[in-house]
Amino acid sequence: MKTNSLKKVLKSTATSLFFLMAIIGITTQSCANLDPDPTEFNLPPESFGSLEEMESGIGGVYSQVTLAARMTTFYAPAWGGDDMTTHRALNKADFREFDQRAVLSSNNRLLRNWNAIFDAVNAINGVLERSAGLVGLEAVDQGLLQQYIGEAYFLRGILFYQLARVHGRIPLPLTKFPDPNISRAQLDEVYLQIESDLLAAEERLPAIYPGVKAGAPRPNSGSARALLARLYMDWGGFPMKDASKYALAASSAKQVMDNAASHGFGLVDDLEDLWTLDGRFSKESLYTIAYCKGCPNNSVANRKFSRLGLPADLGGWNETFAEIKFFEDFPAGPRKEATYRLDLDWTTFNAQKSPVFKKITGPPGDLNPGDFLTERNDFIMRYAEILLIYAEASGLSGNVTPDAWEALNKIRRRAAGLPFATPDAGVDLTSGAIEDLAFEESKWEFAGEYKRWYDLMRREKVAEVLSVRDNVSGSVAEHNPIIGSLETSNYLAPIPADAVARNPNLAN
Repeated sequence: MKTNSLKKVLKSTATSLFFLMAIIGITTQSCANLDPDPTEFNLPPESFGSLEEMESGIGGVYSQVTLAARMTTFYAPAWGGDDMTTHRALNKADFREFDQRAVLSSNNRLLRNWNAIFDAVNAINGVLERSAGLVGLEAVDQGLLQQYIGEAYFLRGILFYQLARVHGRIPLPLTKFPDPNISRAQLDEVYLQIESDLLAAEERLPAIYPGVKAGAPRPNSGSARALLARLYMDWGGFPMKDASKYALAASSAKQVMDNAASHGFGLVDDLEDLWTLDGRFSKESLYTIAYCKGCPNNSVANRKFSRLGLPADLGGWNETFAEIKFFEDFPAGPRKEATYRLDLDWTTFNAQKSPVFKKITGPPGDLNPGDFLTERNDFIMRYAEILLIYAEASGLSGNVTPDAWEALNKIRRRAAGLPFATPDAGVDLTSGAIEDLAFEESKWEFAGEYKRWYDLMRREKVAEVLSVRDNVSGSVAEHNPIIGSLETSNYLAPIPADAVARNPNLAN
C-alpha cells in the first residue's frame, strides 16, 4: 500500500488505511464466491464493491474514533478549566502544562491527539471516496448507503470540531491523498466545513438509528443537530465572535428539544445513574462513544475512569483530580453528591490532597478501583447541555422565552433532587440575565466532564475565573499554580512541533 502523503505532515495515515483495508479484506474473504455480486465487476478498483464493504469500512472508522478518544489525551485541554487538576509531579507534565496555562508545542498529548484524529479523518475520507461508486446503483439500497455516508460526515465533523476547539486554525484534508504541503485553513473556513459536515450528516441520518442501544452509539439526525447547536455557541464566542450564531444555536437546540422523543433523548431522573456501568447507555446521551472489554468485533476499553481518578493512597493513578476552590464553591445537594466522592476525606491523602470526582471513579462498588481499563462510555454531549444551550443562547440572542426559563429550571430542579418536569417555586428562576444564569448552571452541571475549559474560552472568562482559582478557604492550596498568561492570546494550543517540522506550512 502506498503511504499517504499526509504522513509527512500529520504522522501517518498508512495505519488507518491498512486497518480499513484489513477489515474489508476479512469481510470479502469470508464470503463464498460461488455466486458473486455482478456489480463488483462494474466498479473501478477504488470503489467499494458492495454495501457490505461500505458497512465494514464505517465499522473500521468507528474503531479508530474509539481508539482516538479512549484516553485522557483526547480531552487534555480540559485541564485548563477551574474544575479539574492533575498531580503536582510524577509523569503528569503534559496535563500540568494545560492546568498551569503554559502549553508547549512539544506537549506529547497534543501530538498524539493530532495524529490520532487525522488518522481517523483520512480513513473517513477514504470511505467517502470509495462509496461514490455505489451511488445510484439499482442493486444497492440507496437509503442505507446514504445513512452510512451520513455517519462518515458526522464523524469527520466532530473530529474537525474537536481539533478546532484545541488549535483554532487547522488543516482540512478532504481527500484520501491530500496535499503533502497542506496549510491551515482560515477560522471561518474551519467552522464552515464543520457545519457543512454536520448538515450533510443530519440530512442523511434517520430520526433514530435502528437496532442500537439508548444514547445514540450510532448517531441520528438529532445527534447532528445537537452538535450544530454547540458549534453555533462556540461560533458566537471566542475566537470567531459572530454573535449572529447565537440565534442559530437557540433554534437548533429547540429543534432537538421539540423532537427529543423521536430521537430517543431525554433527561434521566437521577444524575448519578449516568456514572454507573448500568447507565453507560442512557437516553440522556446525544452521542455516545461505546467501549467494550473482550468484545469480538470492538475490544476497545476506556482508559479515563476508575483508577485514573484516585490517589495513590487508594491504589490510584493520580491523574484526574478535582480542584479545591471549585469543590468548596460547589452548591451542596444531590448534584454535588453525584459529582464527587464525598465518602472520601481527601484532606487525609498523602499522595495529593485533592477532592475526587465520582464522575471519574464511579460510585463506590460500581467499578473496580484497581482498573484503569473499563467499559464506561463517553457521553460526547448530554441532553442537559441542549437545555442549557437553549437557555444561554436565548439570552445571548435577545429572544428569551418561557421555554428557555423552563429548560434552565429543569436542570436546577434535578440538581436539587426534585422531579425535573414539575415546577417548584423554591428552585425555579424567572428573572435575571438568563445567559449568565445558564452559564453558571453549566459550570456545576458538567464539572469533571472535560467541558468547562471550552465554556470559559468561548465566553472569554479565563482571566476572571482562573485569577481567583487559588483563593481557597482551607489550609490546602491548589497544587498547580498558574504560570502562563490568562489572556486570549494564550487560549488556543500551538500546533505540535513535530507536525510543523514535517510540514513548515503549518507554522503559518
